[in-house]
Amino acid sequence: MWGKEFKTAGHLASYAGIAPTTRRSGTSIRGEFANRGGNKRLKSTLFNSAFASLKSKDPTSRTYYDKKRAEKKTHKQAVIALARRRLDTLYAMLRDGTFYQAPTPQKTDHNLAKAA
Repeated sequence: MWGKEFKTAGHLASYAGIAPTTRRSGTSIRGEFANRGGNKRLKSTLFNSAFASLKSKDPTSRTYYDKKRAEKKTHKQAVIALARRRLDTLYAMLRDGTFYQAPTPQKTDHNLAKAA
């Protein structure tokens, strides 16, 4: 349903209210801030889903959150970034009509040396 109505994942993120907005007034541009609009229920669901995923056994979400915190993002900014990442995945699933498949760890030269 949504994969057809929104042209990109960015459009869906804007609809949900988790895409940053630029505040402008005439020639003054004040940077990007959290969007106060959007679909409140969808935004809340995405935020709560991202927050709950930090406690899951799958370390993918926690790793991404920790990466954002290392980039000096606040807790709320890191959770919103995680929610956006999860929304992008959801959009791709809806667009392609596929189910979620957890990413498989890629083998690196370091991992291959351990196996030998």
